[in-house]
Amino acid sequence: MNYMIREVCESDIDSVIILCQKHAEHERMPYNSANKKELLTKAIFSEVKQLHCFVAEYNYKIVGYFTYTFDFSTWDAANFLHLDCLYIEPEYRGLGIGKRAIELLKEISSKHDCVNIQWQTPVFNEDAIAFYKKIGALEKQKIRYTLQSIKADFN
Repeated sequence: MNYMIREVCESDIDSVIILCQKHAEHERMPYNSANKKELLTKAIFSEVKQLHCFVAEYNYKIVGYFTYTFDFSTWDAANFLHLDCLYIEPEYRGLGIGKRAIELLKEISSKHDCVNIQWQTPVFNEDAIAFYKKIGALEKQKIRYTLQSIKADFN
């Protein structure tokens, strides 16, 4: 195993932004990196974290990342862990990084008394869907909507 997964450091943010761009391209979505360094740094490293982030390194190169938040489920009347992003560079997939990331998320979820872990992926992301099914995840068919804020540009 030549990889490790660790919490992100402030010096990693530029690499995370590049991976975010690649992730957005992979999911066929637009991405604007303007102000992302300041915004992500604030969200991840403030005293009260809005976002938790880990990176995957392979031979000291950052090749993936995942982010999550904690949220509350009305239906379950309990906290859950929301996996916001999970992206690994294509040439580093199949090495166990994704599986280890999920195992780590399960540990974190359990530690925080979360009822489950929730996430979404595009319907065309067949490799991710196959991976999620392989690890025992159950799919819930829904359509995700986004409504832009009047006060902020979230591009």
